[in-house]
Amino acid sequence: RWLRQHECVEKLNMHAILSASTGQEQLLTELLVTYAKIPVLIGELISVEIWKHKVFPVLCRLEDFKPRNTFPIYVVLHHEASIINLLETVFFHKEICESAEDSILDLIDYCHRKLTLLAACSTNRQTVQLCPEDLASLSSMQAVLVPPQELQKQAETMEFEISLKALSVLRFITDRVESLPLSALTRMLNTHNLPCLLVQLVEHCPWSCWEAGELRKFENGRWHVVPPEERVKMSRLDGQVWLALLNLLLSPECRHKYHFDGFNKGQLLKLRAFLTDILIDQLPNLVEMQRFLSHLAVTEPAPPKKDLVLEQV
Repeated sequence: RWLRQHECVEKLNMHAILSASTGQEQLLTELLVTYAKIPVLIGELISVEIWKHKVFPVLCRLEDFKPRNTFPIYVVLHHEASIINLLETVFFHKEICESAEDSILDLIDYCHRKLTLLAACSTNRQTVQLCPEDLASLSSMQAVLVPPQELQKQAETMEFEISLKALSVLRFITDRVESLPLSALTRMLNTHNLPCLLVQLVEHCPWSCWEAGELRKFENGRWHVVPPEERVKMSRLDGQVWLALLNLLLSPECRHKYHFDGFNKGQLLKLRAFLTDILIDQLPNLVEMQRFLSHLAVTEPAPPKKDLVLEQV
């Protein structure tokens, strides 16, 4: 039954990508909303994540765990990637985001965990590098015969890509702050302090690195060398981080709720160093961010309004 469900998710994922590329995803989003499938997908995403972190490492440590075929385990690992890819494709639409209802809190928690992992990798300089051989070994046909240790390495490699997809999903959620439940805003701004986490990603940029004097960036599932004339060009992932920051810092709903204390203010003011004229030319909305940070540097914002938030846990 589980494999049948995985197959359905894979087909939905493929269909969503093809529909989005032709601009005809209206029918799919309507069906997902009508049949209330977004909370189901989020629940499935989190249960696979728990299995991957709580069960899979224990399996790999067992001395007598020597399966002749590791493909079923690979399918479970790949299931998380398929779901987050599907959510990334459909979350662009407002009605999808609203149909998540209370499970949007679980999705925000999930995205926060993935972004924390990204930030930790970048500050420890453990950026995942994918060479062509690794990409070849990730193909599902070769996953049949690999030993459990190699499968664990593939899971770590997949984790990096999943985290980048989670960044896109989070950005789409921040696009809809005005229609999110109050507890979702509290979770993003006060519980997880996402603006400061996004500052870390701007600062350390885990999807780009220098190697042998060449700048390499991760895009479309692989690392590639950036020519010198394109080094100042903003990548899609950089854009996602800046757009999420714009949504979280400049929307009135968030500004009244976020606590601009000494630490948060200090972290946010780090962004001024990155707001160059070249960057603003590529994303003109950042002029507003520049003004906001200049104002923040010389003023003491009012403390946030204390709201009583009742939420079912």
